[in-house]
Amino acid sequence: MKLKFLARGVLSLLAASVLSASGTDTPAPKNIVFFLGDGMGLTTMTAARIYKAGEDGELTMDTLPETAFIKTYSLDAQVTDSAPSMAAYMTGVKMNNEVVSMSPETSAFNPVTLASYTSGADTTCPTTNGQSVTTMLELAKSANLATGVVTTTRITHATPATTYAHICHRDGENAIAAQLVPGGAGYNAALGSGVDVILGGGISYFLPKTTAGSKRTDARDLVTEFKTAGYKFASNKVEFDAIPTTEKKMVGLFTPSHMSYDLDRTANAANEPSLAEMTGKAIDMLKQNSKGMFLMVEGGRIDHALHETTARKALQDTVAFDDAIKTAIDKLQVIDPGLKNTLIVVTADHDHTLVLNGYSTLTGKTTATNPGVLGLLRSYVDGITQALDASGMPFTILGFGNGENRMSTRTALTDATVFDPSYHQEATIPVAAGSETHGGGDVFLGAIGKGAEKFTGVLVNTEVFGLIRSIFGL
Repeated sequence: MKLKFLARGVLSLLAASVLSASGTDTPAPKNIVFFLGDGMGLTTMTAARIYKAGEDGELTMDTLPETAFIKTYSLDAQVTDSAPSMAAYMTGVKMNNEVVSMSPETSAFNPVTLASYTSGADTTCPTTNGQSVTTMLELAKSANLATGVVTTTRITHATPATTYAHICHRDGENAIAAQLVPGGAGYNAALGSGVDVILGGGISYFLPKTTAGSKRTDARDLVTEFKTAGYKFASNKVEFDAIPTTEKKMVGLFTPSHMSYDLDRTANAANEPSLAEMTGKAIDMLKQNSKGMFLMVEGGRIDHALHETTARKALQDTVAFDDAIKTAIDKLQVIDPGLKNTLIVVTADHDHTLVLNGYSTLTGKTTATNPGVLGLLRSYVDGITQALDASGMPFTILGFGNGENRMSTRTALTDATVFDPSYHQEATIPVAAGSETHGGGDVFLGAIGKGAEKFTGVLVNTEVFGLIRSIFGL
């Protein structure tokens, strides 16, 4: 009997020795890439698919093997804004509208908080108004993973801010910027040595108030502070391209405010990298960490175009977002074949009021000579006859529940008019320019890779955080 136990012990030691020599006992990397299409409701996804590939085509996000529907309501509102909806994914906590990664009792409309922001002081939350809650990026930092935040909005805007900052009101962007810069006053110490890759717009919140166009109310030069902390800095695409992917830390702030819509970006190609280019470079840099990475990528200007009711811009930005997803999958399949240690999640924070009117003939994809889903609605009976409203006027396939283009007397429209990139689709309820609202519909979630099968059915957005955390043991 003793010999039998001894033999087992020797075999166990030999097995351990072999595992150690082969390196297979080394903890597997943990790669989490979270894609957020801001405002990308199901109608926007559908219209973007038709726009790019026709009714029978597909986007990259259509090919993700696991899918779910997500409930997006916030703690105090049936229709959420971006701050609490993204924070729900990033923290697992329901919070009130306008609040960034804080405890449920936090109010964005606390009198002290509002007085701070309206006076321009832009300070952090009073201690009597809630507490910070841990974000997924902070958990990744505590696990020594590489971290990155990529967006087409200001880097201090609500969605990216939820990953690294804590504040009572999303409009406190000067304080949010300070939380991102290692070593400076107001820095979020939970970020350790700092977020490794930071790419987006909004440099005006990082420059001293004496600089033309600055939004800061103090004399701090946060760009210089980043450089002092060891970051390589890029303010345009040329500088972005020149930074080697072997560098450990990088900040790219390419525009004073939000980055350009993708339809406009091509005119500024020397100034602004695409979302796919930023995503690819972030992955190439973060993959140097053998423990893995957490990367958040936001297609943020989908939302802004929908607020403007400029559907063509929204659909093109959705396609640009989808291109970034493809770039990430392709690169991560090389890094981790089969995505055995990698999870990619694609979702949205909320819906909008975009509608797809019927009964249109099949339009096929949009081209320079075919407006496709952006055009006037024509009958499926013959594919030619324009559909008419009660007053005998033609109307578009796409429209909005509310928006700025609500004419008291409708006039004749042409395909050329409605295909213009700056055309504002018609809306049922008139609101101020740029003020089309979010919608309350559920949104899509797609997943691929490690643990992706856990995302199924109808989920509350807070549950997504818990699933990702359990899959990777964060």
